[in-house]
Amino acid sequence: MNKVVIDGNNLTIEDFVNVARKGYKVELSKKAIENVEKSRNTVDKFVDEEKVVYGITTGFGMFSNVVISKDETKMLQKNLIVSHSCGVGKALDEEIIRGVMLLRANALSKGFSGIRLSTLNTLIEMLNKKVHPIIPEKGSLGASGDLAPLSHMVLVMLGEGEAYYKGEIIEGRKAMELAGIPTVELTSKEGLALINGTQVMTSIGTLVLYDSINLSKMADIASSLTIEALNGIVTAYDEKVHKVRPHSGQINTAKNLLQLLKGSNMTTTQGEIRVQDAYSLRCIPQIHGASKDAIEYVKEKVGIEINSATDNPLIFSEMEEVISGGNFHGQPMALSFDFLGIALAELANVSERRIERLVNPALSDLPAFLVEKGGLNSGFMIVQYSAASLVSENKVLAHPASVDSIPSSANQEDHVSMGTIAARKARTILDNTRKVIAMEILTACQAIDLRGNSGLGIGSNIVYNIVRENTSKIIDDIIMYKEINKCEELIKSNIILDKIEEKLGELN
Repeated sequence: MNKVVIDGNNLTIEDFVNVARKGYKVELSKKAIENVEKSRNTVDKFVDEEKVVYGITTGFGMFSNVVISKDETKMLQKNLIVSHSCGVGKALDEEIIRGVMLLRANALSKGFSGIRLSTLNTLIEMLNKKVHPIIPEKGSLGASGDLAPLSHMVLVMLGEGEAYYKGEIIEGRKAMELAGIPTVELTSKEGLALINGTQVMTSIGTLVLYDSINLSKMADIASSLTIEALNGIVTAYDEKVHKVRPHSGQINTAKNLLQLLKGSNMTTTQGEIRVQDAYSLRCIPQIHGASKDAIEYVKEKVGIEINSATDNPLIFSEMEEVISGGNFHGQPMALSFDFLGIALAELANVSERRIERLVNPALSDLPAFLVEKGGLNSGFMIVQYSAASLVSENKVLAHPASVDSIPSSANQEDHVSMGTIAARKARTILDNTRKVIAMEILTACQAIDLRGNSGLGIGSNIVYNIVRENTSKIIDDIIMYKEINKCEELIKSNIILDKIEEKLGELN
């Protein structure tokens, strides 16, 4: 059965993608239910005793010194959600919203947040019945977590706001009614428990991470075609070279290239045609490998974050203790997603340089702009322009969001992470990079046809055949964006990667 059981500790990135993209159902473990109920009992005890505890019997942010009476705790939580629903801009994609809901439910299921089990079950039921709250993409500082966007998620739980339901955007209350889910009246601590965390930035970033792992492999695959089109020297990928500088990404990339190019009649060895290649070919293991190592770092950090309690205050039931801390601060994710964006931008940078080597007759012995009737036809001239534009845009986007901070809440919250901006930027860089790599694949296949395909490597032959099943060699100028889009779709669908890994085993 397509189901993921959550307990706050064991969610994997694969589980996350299965729920966010593939619609898997979510269920609480028995242990999670016990932990949630214990945590709630502690909150109820503090409320009954009228203890002064941040966010339970006090206001929020600068208002943490304002004590709220027992009778006002429900209004406090509703006011929190209503006042914090300040998100603006386009709505996040439904897969991101599903990821947000899953991550929030998983964090709450750890049993440190003091939410009622019934309220948590409402969120899970919405996820399972595909009531997806409209969450605007902008408005989060990344500390105290994703307050504004998560408030939009909670609005629908209250019967407010708007939601996607069965392909339509409708009022939140109507969506809940149609799905047969009762709305919630929040009580002490619950509003804060639902919105104080990093789940929006982490949902966006985890999907980018997942796609980045595959795209880094596709960068190797695209470059293998370019190597053959330019009679590249494979001696530089010899494992002896990389073992003496043993960065794992570098070693794995060199290994991938040799696997993909095995049996090729179009590659050369050192001294056969020339002594060495330009960096964009010779240094592929070092360049791609560094990006892969960065991606691995982000993967480690995301694995921690998706199983963390990120709200405030935290309830430690065993000690009957409430501690106000800062786990909502998005800095670990902000730095990670900035790093991820930079790593992806570099894959595009070097891919564009290889496109230039393919189309520029001064850098190869191929026809100018890869067209036989140059002048009458422009061929691949503007493909390189477009790639250069995307690469330049990536350079702007790669500026770290995490180095910025604007104090908020009257300087009570005087350093914030901007982690959600970092995640959103990484997503745009991913999209741009995928397009550049699609352009390289299309360009390299054209170059191979013009040089004369004398026999490609085991892996590169697979990708060449798939591309040629969907596009043809270009003789006279045609509308190029359509061909680029076809290649991009082949990357997004994972058809190329799946076929190659089916033949060669998993690439690294």
